[in-house]
Amino acid sequence: SGDKTVLEYDDIVKFDFGTQVNGRIIDCAFTHYFNPKYDVMAQAVKEATNTGIKEAGIDVRLSDIGAAVQEVMESYEVDVDGKMLPVKSIRNLNGHSIGPYQIHAGKSVPIVKGGDQTKMEEGELYAIETFGSTGKGVVHEDLECSHYMKNFDVGHVPLRMAKAKELLGVIDRSFGTLAFCRRYLDRLGCKQYLLGLKNLCDSGLVQPYPPLVDVKGSWTAQYEHTLILRPTQKEVLSRGDDY
Repeated sequence: SGDKTVLEYDDIVKFDFGTQVNGRIIDCAFTHYFNPKYDVMAQAVKEATNTGIKEAGIDVRLSDIGAAVQEVMESYEVDVDGKMLPVKSIRNLNGHSIGPYQIHAGKSVPIVKGGDQTKMEEGELYAIETFGSTGKGVVHEDLECSHYMKNFDVGHVPLRMAKAKELLGVIDRSFGTLAFCRRYLDRLGCKQYLLGLKNLCDSGLVQPYPPLVDVKGSWTAQYEHTLILRPTQKEVLSRGDDY
């Protein structure tokens, strides 16, 4: 099971992953490629993410971070088959606050100017992530969905379908409100669960997260780090020697 795609020399892929210990989550992402033609694209998005990290802090307005990120991101342009194209911030994607067992904890960190005037607060955890594109700078859902997550705030929802009840029990025991993919269900030995999974999504208990796409053929990249706002400093929890 799983995606059988084989990466080629001209492909670009982002690795977006999370780790958790007792519900304390760190979210991180980076972009990987083989062809150096993507160097400038990657640099633009990485610098935009580092700008978001630099601007973040206690009492900082989320909208101010978005304006700073966009300014850096959109100062770049890339050569796509001999044509210079601007790098755009993908305006309908955001960073986010993180809570215990809750990857998206309510506050969104924009990557374009305008928007939320809410301030960051001491003790909060944030995923600062930026996305750049040579397309329209707007994404929409498309293609086959493989990733899901039980909704954090959902209450009791009566289920009539036996397969859905059984699958919800597996999700509660194995993942709780943490993200999972269909491959994980396969590894747990779940069989013929797609109809039950659809029922859980339709009932609002589980949220599907299908792939997000910009214009076909456009270049996109993502970089992300998680930080915590301590009283006297901010600490980037996902920073390593390589990124």
